[in-house]
Amino acid sequence: MPGDDLCPGARLVATRSITLGARPDEVFPWLRQMGFGRAGWYSWDLLDNLGRRSARTIHPEWQTLASGDSVPGGPIDFEAAVVDPPRSLVLRLGPTESRQRRICFSLAYDLRDDPMGTRLVTRVRARIDAPGGRFLERFILGPGDGIMLRRQLVTLSRRIAPTTR
Repeated sequence: MPGDDLCPGARLVATRSITLGARPDEVFPWLRQMGFGRAGWYSWDLLDNLGRRSARTIHPEWQTLASGDSVPGGPIDFEAAVVDPPRSLVLRLGPTESRQRRICFSLAYDLRDDPMGTRLVTRVRARIDAPGGRFLERFILGPGDGIMLRRQLVTLSRRIAPTTR
């Protein structure tokens, strides 16, 4: 997947997907506008957006994201490592020059043509090289990401097209 090389030696690798009833060029703008203080993350807003509701429409002012740009994540920022509309968006902890080498994290969104519209495939890759890192990966980050990302995909399916499965 795009961005797999950004977190070599990842110990946490999770791939999830959903089929959306819209073309990739209709889905990509929803991803491009994500971020804290922007469209939100389409997940559990109380947890990842301080209670502010995630966007319910496309906002033109948040459609200028390019590779290398910062994506606000709340207490941390991500870097848009890959922005390839309408096919892929990859976020990683960033920016590169200030990122601690002890934490490696990437989240990829890959949009694939599907007879029903788009197959949105996501992949998180992480490695925490710090005391307790393996514990955090396995028991905190893994389950937490699974819960949040599932909610994100379900919310996107509802907002993008009512015919999504």
